[in-house]
Amino acid sequence: MRKAKYTKDHEWVRLEEGGEKTNAIGIVGITDFAQEQLGDIVFVELPEVGITVQKGDEAATIESVKAASEFFTPVSGKVININNTIIDDPGLINSDPREVGWFFSLELADPSELESLMDEAAYESFVTSLS
Repeated sequence: MRKAKYTKDHEWVRLEEGGEKTNAIGIVGITDFAQEQLGDIVFVELPEVGITVQKGDEAATIESVKAASEFFTPVSGKVININNTIIDDPGLINSDPREVGWFFSLELADPSELESLMDEAAYESFVTSLS
């Protein structure tokens, strides 16, 4: 599996295989830590396919039994696919946020934005520092 990059807001992005070329495709979602903090997720609203989002834009809404939360996109790009499976069964985000529970994929506008994100070791250290 490709390695993901992480934000301090607990979102992740990973490039699809072969995605290092000019039309890099990133798949995004929330981390295991984020889904644990949210509790049982009961609803998710994803962006429309075809829209362009900027790094840090609110791109989705997540509702759990505890609260509603915004999802901010970790990179800029054009949304090319959404995960309809989690719209029908948002609990999949809780059970497998990295594989089955991803949110959407986008064509990255600027792959160099990935350089400002944390790798897995840095993210794990960040999460540890929160407790």
